[in-house]
Amino acid sequence: MSRIHSAGSAIHVRAQTSLLANTERRLLVWIAGRLPRVVNADHLSALGLSAMAGAGFSFGLFRYTPRLAAAGVVMALSANWFGDSLDGTVARVRHQQRPRYGYYVDHVIDDAGTTTLFAGLALSPLMHPVMALAVLSAYLLVSSESYLATNATGVFRMSFLGWGPTELRLLLIAGAIKAASSPVVDIAALGRVRLFDVGGVAALGGLLIAFAVSAIRTTRALYIAERIPVDTPRAA
Repeated sequence: MSRIHSAGSAIHVRAQTSLLANTERRLLVWIAGRLPRVVNADHLSALGLSAMAGAGFSFGLFRYTPRLAAAGVVMALSANWFGDSLDGTVARVRHQQRPRYGYYVDHVIDDAGTTTLFAGLALSPLMHPVMALAVLSAYLLVSSESYLATNATGVFRMSFLGWGPTELRLLLIAGAIKAASSPVVDIAALGRVRLFDVGGVAALGGLLIAFAVSAIRTTRALYIAERIPVDTPRAA
């Protein structure tokens, strides 16, 4: 966990407990210390957004050239990891934090980038448009709850059950590589179904569970922290 300033003057804690969190953190600090000074956090944020849009575009290309599209997804998501994961680390290493600006811009970019990603999937032959819309809606629901919880409790949770943004990027990359050769899988009870529809069902379930767990946990914590005082009867 690390402490950063959130909106206003409060401090919130970044809780990152994903499988790769510790290794990733050390790698990002190492890269940030060697990055040319001409490259700043804003450049990296812009790279993260444009790369995610590139990933969505690449998914859309699966309709025409699957192998080239898969290569585009791999490169775009790798560039997105570099920009999106490194921008805050660079600001902290260089002591150039802009807490409210950074928090706001980072999450606006995350939501916009994820929307373009699922737009590309909806336009591709890999995922049914309704499934893409459902998963995007669930993602935005979880994002909204996370931002509200951060403001209310001072804890920003970046992962759930060991899964964070980096692990999800790797899963998307693996799916794109698999889809380049065969976009369908055989399931005994259903027959041949699209790989990304299967993944979409799993993602939708996971996101809804994450939303429910976090909402209940946060509501309970706030209820306990802000109990209504009980009036005691006055002596006659």
